[in-house]
Amino acid sequence: MTDTAAARHLDAGRLQPSPDQLAAWRSFLRAHATITRTLEAELETEQTLSLAAYDVLVQLAEAPGRRLRMTELADAVLLSRSGVTRLVDRMERHGLVARSPVAGDGRGVAAALTEVGLARLRVASRTHLTGVLRHFVARLGSDDLRALERISRLLAD
Repeated sequence: MTDTAAARHLDAGRLQPSPDQLAAWRSFLRAHATITRTLEAELETEQTLSLAAYDVLVQLAEAPGRRLRMTELADAVLLSRSGVTRLVDRMERHGLVARSPVAGDGRGVAAALTEVGLARLRVASRTHLTGVLRHFVARLGSDDLRALERISRLLAD
């Protein structure tokens, strides 16, 4: 939409999306929710692991030293700090992660991936990545995937 077209949608200082813009937004939300629910259900059924817990394992596996400050982990998995604290509590009880103080920071706490957590991630990844291929990649062509990645980067920035 051009700046002029966007300006036409101003109403008393509020931007009013056009019907086509709202349709695109709603389609995006529906697609995200549908795929996320499906991937979550598959992980829960096959691995008894939530998608959020899987995400924590992935973020820690990809972090330097397989360790992140709790605040960094919360930002990486898009959970609130209290939400990630509760999730890490549960994961720690199952031996998937371990917490430790951050050296030189009296208040800092980090979560680290344990060997048990890494092994669990390797098994769960088979389920998750198969689902990503089946429910996402297989439905789009390579041009679509490149366009979606470009668009997603614009939206995320």
